[in-house]
Amino acid sequence: MLSVNKYPQDYVDACRARVKAQVSTYRNLIKTTKSESAIASFEPVFFNNMAIILDSYFVHRARTMEGKDGNPLNEVRVVCNSLIQNGGALSADKTIRMNPAKSVLKYQVGDEIRLSEADFLRLAEAYFAEIESKYS
Repeated sequence: MLSVNKYPQDYVDACRARVKAQVSTYRNLIKTTKSESAIASFEPVFFNNMAIILDSYFVHRARTMEGKDGNPLNEVRVVCNSLIQNGGALSADKTIRMNPAKSVLKYQVGDEIRLSEADFLRLAEAYFAEIESKYS
């Protein structure tokens, strides 16, 4: 597929709605369990996978429009590549200038990626805002 330079707002809105529905399903599931250890084990697995899903909605975005300045699109790309290719430890990407202090998640290279619900929601909001800013 060719790279995408523009996403229709209705597509972005539909992706937001899917994320919202998936988070709602997670919350409903969590309400049904009394096991704090089960929740603590499940939460990072679920939200790490949600980050991969988030990236997949816009996987064909034009890299030149995305930039390389450590923005939320870059951060999601690095997080997903690290989850898939580096066993869940944040890896450096030589093509992206990530600054942990300015990032959404504040992860350092080598940190284990274990997204909480709050982490994912912050990351998703910043990601969607950047998509709308650059690809609308």
